[in-house]
Amino acid sequence: MTESPTRRAYIIAALTVFIGAILFSTKAIFVKLAYQYEIDSVSLLTLRMAFSFPVFLVIGFWSFRKKSDQVYQLSRKDWFWSISMGLLGYYVASLFDFMGLLYISASFERIILYLYPTIVLLISFFFFHSKITSLHVIALLLTYVGVGIAFYENFYNAEGNDVIKGTMLVFGAALAYAGYLVGSGQLLPKIGTFRYNSISMSAACLGVFIHNIGLHGFNLLEFAMPVYWISLAMALIATVIPSFMMAEGIRVIGSSNAAIIGSIGPISTIGLAYLFLGERLGGLQWVGTFFVIAGVLLITLQKRGARV
Repeated sequence: MTESPTRRAYIIAALTVFIGAILFSTKAIFVKLAYQYEIDSVSLLTLRMAFSFPVFLVIGFWSFRKKSDQVYQLSRKDWFWSISMGLLGYYVASLFDFMGLLYISASFERIILYLYPTIVLLISFFFFHSKITSLHVIALLLTYVGVGIAFYENFYNAEGNDVIKGTMLVFGAALAYAGYLVGSGQLLPKIGTFRYNSISMSAACLGVFIHNIGLHGFNLLEFAMPVYWISLAMALIATVIPSFMMAEGIRVIGSSNAAIIGSIGPISTIGLAYLFLGERLGGLQWVGTFFVIAGVLLITLQKRGARV
């Protein structure tokens, strides 16, 4: 049984998650900016991981040397699940998300992606037999009605088929990321933030590299120079730094509590999309955003002390 964090540790971890969520929310902005230079989603994701990979390798090497004398040693099962979670959360989820952003706005993408805490709840119910209360049911209805309202406005203000395609892809990303969060919540407390994050993220990078080689070969030098600067910024600001911040936050306070604080994500993306992309939400999309955030907060507040 993992001990509850002290008040000071909880506050530090909460602040870490808060900043990490804001940094993560910049990812959609970087992706949209890069798409202006005619790059495909797989190549862009590969560049993001190419700039991230050396950092994860260095931190991973340091963490294993620093903790070589610790009591807990990773088993083959730990390695398998750490690699699997990395592939699920940062290869599959990222790929679906990048592809979805080809078809929908950054603001709407974040609303859909923010469904992941509701999916965490459903995974916990079906696989870990967690209890779902009547308040949870109301929260689930709120979130999915909210997405439906936002979808309705986007569907009629843009190309309908593109909105459907983008919505399905980003929802797939939310599903994959929810699975990653549930698995990470079980693995992080015993493996440790730096070791776990280095293993999982390095596995995700390798998965992306193999995918890109199979699709495009080794050619990553044909794009406009701004694409590489955007990819470097996305790797550091929206990948490496927040991935360690969020992993540490989850380790200390659990994924459910982290999801409460992470509710800043959609609002942050909406504000950044307005500033850098000129995106403006219509009235219905604001209503949908409110419903989704309210529903997610209802769910996660019910599990405030949980580590699932």
